[in-house]
Amino acid sequence: MSTILNTGYMWIDLKRNLRQYAGLFFAVFLPVFMFVIFGTMADFSSNELGSGRGNVTASIMVNMGAFAAITATTGLAGAAAVELQQGWGRQIGITPFPTAGFIASKVVVALTYSILAVGAVYVTGLFVGTRMDAWVWPATFGLLIVGAVTFALYGLAFGLLFRSEAAVSAASGLVVVMMFLGNAFMPLSGILLKLSVFVPVWGITRLAAYPLDQGETFDAATGDVIQYELWQILLNVVAWSIVFAVLCVVGARRGTGRK
Repeated sequence: MSTILNTGYMWIDLKRNLRQYAGLFFAVFLPVFMFVIFGTMADFSSNELGSGRGNVTASIMVNMGAFAAITATTGLAGAAAVELQQGWGRQIGITPFPTAGFIASKVVVALTYSILAVGAVYVTGLFVGTRMDAWVWPATFGLLIVGAVTFALYGLAFGLLFRSEAAVSAASGLVVVMMFLGNAFMPLSGILLKLSVFVPVWGITRLAAYPLDQGETFDAATGDVIQYELWQILLNVVAWSIVFAVLCVVGARRGTGRK
């Protein structure tokens, strides 16, 4: 009788990803480095947010935590692509391990990996002047991990659909672009700020930051405060999660030869 999750496969896959030191650098050390540079060296870093629940450094920490989680989970595109190139998808197709189990197992490994990546950013935050209300720390951390599901599916979709090493580079490169366009790396203004709500990373970063800033952001050009409602943020997250999940199923079925 088949099971959805294969713990043996997940453990092997997690250990393999942890041994890929280049991936660890981009998922863990780079976000920490960027957080230290952008989150602590500006004169306004210690300024309090309008919500009163933390300072600017905390807001930047959450954004860099999102970058860490997204980069970590997107990295699974490489694992999926390599496995399919080596004929692993066909092997799965003749075993009791279902397509849904393959996808679910990959997502669980991605979330475990992202916990380590986000944890590194948050531990750094303890030593560089980050201030948040006590309950906001675990709330934002938990929401980052939940939101990472979307980009676990995103990474899988690239690997399963394109099945090449180039898919890894393309998916990772697009993450950086989306972080800029999603108002996560630097404050946007005008039309770019209005369009940012349609970018996949916007929903993840805004959802994670909601306990901290209550949906408030600002226009970089005018300084005007902009208030986003929780339903707008959730709509972005759910919509993109559905899109990526459907693409994962299509790619996995094509790789295993199942209908």
